[in-house]
Amino acid sequence: MNPKLLFTVAVLFVSQISFAADISIKITKKYLNLPVSQKQDRGTMKFEVGGKQERSFKIRLSGTPEYWVFCDVSALKGKTIKINYSGDGTGLEKISQNDEIVGQDSIYKEKNRPQFHFTSRRGWINDPNGMIYFEGEYHLFYQHNPYEREWENMTWGHAVSKDMIHWEELPSALLPDELGTMFSGSTVIDYNNTAGYNKGKTPAMLAFYTAFTENKQIQCMAYSLDKGRTWTKYNQNPLIDSKEKWNSVDTRDPRVFWYKPGNHWVMVLNERDGHSIYNSKNLKDWTFESHTTGFWECPDLFELPIDGDKNKTKWVMLGASNTYMIGSFDGKKFTPEAGKYMNVKGTLYAAQTFTNIPEADGRRIQMGWGRVNHPEMPFNGMMLLPTELTLRTTKDGVRMFSEPIKEAGQLFEKVNEWSSLTSGTANDKLKEYKGADQLRIKTTIKLSHATSAGLNLFGQRILDYDMNWNTVNGTFYSPEEMTSMEITADIYIDRTSIEVFVDKGAFSYSMERKPNKQNNEGLHFWGNNIEVKNLEVYNVKSIW
Repeated sequence: MNPKLLFTVAVLFVSQISFAADISIKITKKYLNLPVSQKQDRGTMKFEVGGKQERSFKIRLSGTPEYWVFCDVSALKGKTIKINYSGDGTGLEKISQNDEIVGQDSIYKEKNRPQFHFTSRRGWINDPNGMIYFEGEYHLFYQHNPYEREWENMTWGHAVSKDMIHWEELPSALLPDELGTMFSGSTVIDYNNTAGYNKGKTPAMLAFYTAFTENKQIQCMAYSLDKGRTWTKYNQNPLIDSKEKWNSVDTRDPRVFWYKPGNHWVMVLNERDGHSIYNSKNLKDWTFESHTTGFWECPDLFELPIDGDKNKTKWVMLGASNTYMIGSFDGKKFTPEAGKYMNVKGTLYAAQTFTNIPEADGRRIQMGWGRVNHPEMPFNGMMLLPTELTLRTTKDGVRMFSEPIKEAGQLFEKVNEWSSLTSGTANDKLKEYKGADQLRIKTTIKLSHATSAGLNLFGQRILDYDMNWNTVNGTFYSPEEMTSMEITADIYIDRTSIEVFVDKGAFSYSMERKPNKQNNEGLHFWGNNIEVKNLEVYNVKSIW
């Protein structure tokens, strides 16, 4: 046996022949490091403590690992766990126990690690969940597979931040249980102790989530009294089981918030073909009120002032694709008045907004999952930049705008600015930034002889404005000034992704960075006789 292993194997049935096995480990360190290979078939690993199952998950355990993942077992220190693995057991002898993650020194420095977008240390991430501000911290929970770079084992990952830009990853918050895996949901702070979990002056943080199995999706609850670090699941889950009502297994992603005028809680729940509204006084007993068709997954519902006027507001209902309707809400029913609209395209999906942001701040801030692949990395998926959502009056009516939050400004330092350039001159100016793997570019271009123009990055069209067909990167877009020949873009380039905000957030989109390996031109403006009216270049600081 490898003498570097930091645990004692009590029972081990492993040889060069592949077969299921058991080992027993007395926990003395913070982490169990687990060897993984994508070439290996998945097996089921179970931890048993004191004769009871502590957790169960699927993993591609391998004796010849491509990368390592980890289990935080600090809560089990001093206890002996029995590990059973149903797959190829040759990887069991490589499991190590340590106070550091294997590869700790290289985390956040990997070749394809985004430098100003949140990613998990290891494993897969998708939908953001339960985003909330509480006592100086912004909480980001998210769909997470801690044991592999592909989707599986849905768990609530957890990270906290002081500014929504720099994040500290914490241990997983909600683990799969006998009711299912932990699908998307939301969190609230129960200041009025309506659920009865508050302890003295400490209000409970409550999480609402979907427990998912192949044949059933049910809505459940858990609570925390230590700022989301540890959780207790409600012993009478589920709260809602609506399969029979809707004759559909698709009932998920509870979005809960306090409706002050009615002095009650509201849950917006995706069910079958749209979003349902449920009400509750105590967060445990829920009553169905209404249903709005036309949405799919990950609902959000919130009120925004129009043009910053707090006396003139509308409610916005969104779905996972970020399509939205504008309307009114009386606490029980959302009444659409305009829409559906879309102002965001690309890799973004399942975006959610932070709740409980202090009234003095008043912003509605959204983050979404960036469906971006990270080849050859022990992690996959990312969160896009947090953006502030606003309603503004346009020539077409009230529309939603989205721009990066002001806190993001701390990452970017302007290093050059020019005006009134030809495309050729602008391209010469940009040559020195050819090797930058993260950059911010702000530009305004004006068309005259051209019907289309834009900006490429190693042959990839990151801005493609077609004035004739009124499209930006293939999506219809009509500028506020109908006869305008100009377009403004604020472009954020990270190692694996690109985000573009057009005309101060009227339209935005994101994409996976896919340079043409045969193209060596770097940043390159194109279009017949276009004028680059303004060009700004910013260096980028890493959030890590």
